[in-house]
Amino acid sequence: MLHRPLIQHCKACGSAVTYRIPDDGDTRERAVCNACHTIHYENPLNVVGTVPVWGDKVLLCKRNIEPRLGKWTLPAGFMELNETVAQGAARETVEEAGAQFEMQELFTLMNVTRVGQVHFFYRAQLTSDTFDPGHETQEARLFAEHEIPWDEIAFRTVKETLQHYFADAKKGKFEMHHVDIV
Repeated sequence: MLHRPLIQHCKACGSAVTYRIPDDGDTRERAVCNACHTIHYENPLNVVGTVPVWGDKVLLCKRNIEPRLGKWTLPAGFMELNETVAQGAARETVEEAGAQFEMQELFTLMNVTRVGQVHFFYRAQLTSDTFDPGHETQEARLFAEHEIPWDEIAFRTVKETLQHYFADAKKGKFEMHHVDIV
């Protein structure tokens, strides 16, 4: 069950809301304004990123922000309004790693329902091994599979994406991976 702060007030008029099934045929409990009757829908957040590769190495970023300050991750973050999933993944890769790359296909799609998120990772081919990380990253560095600090990976979605990447690389064929993390 997702643990999130409940909506207390209407975003349209500021009045108190009540959680109930709306009178419009919906089947889920929603925050409904007692005054203007606005229904407030709560939807998952999209996390978008890349698996940037240079030869047999993958680019990881050491986090300079919470959560998981000082842990390693793939360049990724929350998708913004007015961008596609691929555009968001590219933006996050530039912001976090300062990497130059060519975007490839979608590689993993991971539902993380307990936190209300969906994570999307694209494969990316680095065109340079020089990086200029932004303020959210302490260090951006290339790792071969045997060098990856597996116990210092920030998020399960990143660890599983890396495991799928190296398994597919060994097979010589990359597939799309769909994972439900419960």
